[in-house]
Amino acid sequence: MDIRVDDLSSASTQALLHLHLAGMHSNSPPGQVFALDLSGLTSPNVTVWSVWNGDDICGIGALKQLDASSGEIKSMRTHPDYLRRGVAAALLEHIIDEARVRGLHRLCLETGSGPAFEAALSLYRRRGFVNGEAFSDYQKSDFNQFLHLAL
Repeated sequence: MDIRVDDLSSASTQALLHLHLAGMHSNSPPGQVFALDLSGLTSPNVTVWSVWNGDDICGIGALKQLDASSGEIKSMRTHPDYLRRGVAAALLEHIIDEARVRGLHRLCLETGSGPAFEAALSLYRRRGFVNGEAFSDYQKSDFNQFLHLAL
């Protein structure tokens, strides 16, 4: 697997991002989807990585710099053909390593609740993320949850 910064210009990356957004909308109540679209992911404070196996895209993930000491994990999605092959774990480690290189002290993420989110939540918790308070501009609801990792 090859992990590299992605400029979001390839059809493969855009298709996986589209799949991610569709999944978020189909598994979340109206008004509770905070996934970034293509324009949000091209913001100067966001870096997107993609994971490749030859010409096949395996996954995407992003780091949004919130301030000088914290960042947010965004847009984590594994391509269906590569589920349960370690793609998400490798990408998460890559993002954590990059956050440390940038001198960040904390990583945060917002996600939903329910069966569609359990695999991701399990991955984050195995890596040491713990439930915590809302951050940035998020508001707590019965659906969303917030996880944090001290670096």
